[in-house]
This record gives sequence, C-alpha cells and structure tokens, in this order.
Amino acid sequence: MRAVKSRDTAPEMVVRRLVHALGYRYRLHRRDLPGVPDLVFPGRRKVVFVHGCFWHGHDCPRGARAPKTNADYWRAKIARNTARDARNAQALTDAGWRVLTVWECETAKTKRADLEAKLKAFLE
Repeated sequence: MRAVKSRDTAPEMVVRRLVHALGYRYRLHRRDLPGVPDLVFPGRRKVVFVHGCFWHGHDCPRGARAPKTNADYWRAKIARNTARDARNAQALTDAGWRVLTVWECETAKTKRADLEAKLKAFLE
C-alpha cells in the first residue's frame, strides 16, 4: 500500500501532457477545493480528476475486478471512495465549478485521440 501514489501517477501524467500540448495552463492539486482535484483551471472554473479504475470503482474490466483476499474490506473501501468522489463532485458543482473525471482506462495509448477530444470539448 505504501507504493500507491495519489499524485503524479502515470494516468495523471498522460492527462497533464495532453492538456499542456493543447495549450492550456493549469494548477495542480489545489488543497482548498473539495477532493483536491488533480488539475485546476481557475479562470475557467473547471477541474479534472484522474481516477484509477480499481480504486474508484469504475465499471470497466479493470475496475470491476473483485479482490481475492480480504474482499469485504476492499469492497467497503471502494464503496467509500465512490461515495466520497460523488460528494466532492457535488460540492464543487454547488460552488460553481465544472467537473470532469478521467478514468485510468481512458489514458491507454489506443484511446488517446478520444481522450484528447474529450478534454478539448470540456475545456472550451
């Protein structure tokens, strides 16, 4: 568990490189916002979260994997993560921010063009 990072993960770095290549500038991990978004665009009032599929309960094959050991603990933990993500997104929306969640599976090399279009559409 010590090796699991919350910042500068490989999927986050992919998103950061794409956004930078598109010409947008951003702030990282603003602690004054609910959920500490990965990328913050203050002038546009938009935030991007980059979530790992397993840790945040995505419905893709990687996220739907059931842990084999200590399964009850992990199911409860992932459910808490999902509930916390929803609370944070709602708090940001209520404060006037627009929220985009990018999933780890969307950062695969085969899906980069789709991700770039998604980011471009969100930020314009």
